Amino acid sequence: MASPRILIGVLDLPGKARDDLAEVVAKGAFAVIAAERAEELPADTALVVAHVRSVPTSDWPSLTARLPTLVVTESRLDSDLLKAVDAGVVDYIIEPLLHGDILRRMIAKVVENHRLAQEHQRDRDRLAELNESLETHLAMLRLDQQAGGHIQRKLLPARPLVLDGVTCEYWLAPSLYLSGDFLDYQRFDARFSVFYFADVSGHGASSAFVTVLLKYLCNRWLGEWDGTHPECLAADWLANLNRELLDTGIGKHMAMFVGLIDHKTHRLHYSLGAQLPMPLLVSEGRVAPLEGEGMPVGLFPNVEYPQLSCALPHNFRLWLCSDGVLEYLSGRTLEGRLKELERLVLESDDLSALRESLAIDGLPVDDEGTISGQAPEYEELPDDLTIMTLSGFDNDEE
Repeated sequence: MASPRILIGVLDLPGKARDDLAEVVAKGAFAVIAAERAEELPADTALVVAHVRSVPTSDWPSLTARLPTLVVTESRLDSDLLKAVDAGVVDYIIEPLLHGDILRRMIAKVVENHRLAQEHQRDRDRLAELNESLETHLAMLRLDQQAGGHIQRKLLPARPLVLDGVTCEYWLAPSLYLSGDFLDYQRFDARFSVFYFADVSGHGASSAFVTVLLKYLCNRWLGEWDGTHPECLAADWLANLNRELLDTGIGKHMAMFVGLIDHKTHRLHYSLGAQLPMPLLVSEGRVAPLEGEGMPVGLFPNVEYPQLSCALPHNFRLWLCSDGVLEYLSGRTLEGRLKELERLVLESDDLSALRESLAIDGLPVDDEGTISGQAPEYEELPDDLTIMTLSGFDNDEE
């Protein structure tokens, strides 16, 4: 079926001149309707060819606003031509009957440009709608993430938390709202307390969900423990957690440190999986990384994790940091950054002092504020950032 021809309106005073002009236009692939006034043109008119004498000066703006308009005249000296051009006609041609081919080409070009302009406007309108919808969905997602971040914070221990003379403090800043870093510190009984420090691969919602699973499993396993063989607890937890993560099939793994403090013997029983940086033990003016190494948790099946232990001095401070801290250290190599961290830890009396030494700009002192992006000029961190300290044994419980 042939497509309908484009309708062109010819505006001029009735007479032979108008008929001749309409005939010239009609030689192209156009349908033509001649009229004396613009109001007589059908709604589907695509373009107007108007003789300068046919349109009052005051009517040009309304005509050009309604339809793309070409103006024709017999002389460039016609004073009304300039008024028509000023009103916004798309082009003009002198002596149109002598330049019919040019006129028809101009009409075709203007019609095509107008069609493209309408398509572009429809695209812009559609894009504006999509952007508005996207902004709405992003706002909803942001609120959901913020709510999830606040719920995740509720799963963390109170701070500072003192159990049998050992104080736990921490500072946890998610890369945006939800964190893949997680930690806990709990009393088992009057003799033992357990803590862990985890950094789930990636960050955001999926990693945060793994921390919820971690909290549930560790609470369950602690409730099932009978208090015997404390040297096995940390390694058993990591092995069990490794199996659980592999069974979920979600493709998440983590670096994790699990420690059990024997408050009676002042001994730390621990195990670890791919912990970086290693925990740093500070006592009597010296700092030393804890010994040991282990495979990542949730990456390889049938992994056996090491059973490790060390004595804890009466006055000690144990530092644990997620690998996000490496972004704020000045060394050029990994070894250099780890040495820099040891130096800063040794010089820091508490967590706030280390945070100041790291020069973490743009984040609130209260890390709760990072969930809402309340810091001045707050931007997404390159990675979740968490610092945890345990110190004792002579602290008083509140």
